[in-house]
Amino acid sequence: MTEIRSEPIADHDPVTGAAAPTASEATEPAKGRPEWAVFAGLAGLIVVLDQLTKAWLVSFLAPGQSVDVIGDWLRLVHSQNNGGLFGLLRGQAVPFALVSLVVVGLIVLYHARSGRSRYLSITLGLLLGGALGNLIDRLRLNYVVDFVDAGIGGLRWYTFNVADAGISFAVLLLLAASIWPAVSRRPADDA
Repeated sequence: MTEIRSEPIADHDPVTGAAAPTASEATEPAKGRPEWAVFAGLAGLIVVLDQLTKAWLVSFLAPGQSVDVIGDWLRLVHSQNNGGLFGLLRGQAVPFALVSLVVVGLIVLYHARSGRSRYLSITLGLLLGGALGNLIDRLRLNYVVDFVDAGIGGLRWYTFNVADAGISFAVLLLLAASIWPAVSRRPADDA
């Protein structure tokens, strides 16, 4: 007599055909070493783009000057932010530089302990690049050069730069990971 075994059918990703993680796999951190090349490469790219765009802007605009790019909706303006993100706590560049140094250390430490997740390597790389881009300005100039001014009429968003954009996008990715934890826990091989 032939024995018939019944095994549960694993869910498979329709694109890759790989088995979907079980509930226990989805809640535990990805194993392996973090992707340092992705992390450092993206952080370096953000820093270089940030510093190049700031140097380009200050080469043709004096502080306070602006030029329209798309009418009143998008302008380039040479702004010197001696406060924090979005201009908060103005006049506190030195304390923000010290805090930024601590944050840089924490980002690197967290990445070292995060396991193999391309999602976290990208997210933390964006965050590190943004933190370093603005830290360089604070240490070198005692203020951060901001230049992208978007809005309609008197309703404007805070003036920002490439480093701020990297930080903001990283925060959105971290928020997404907190809502959908499995996104950040997939090993880099599966991403």
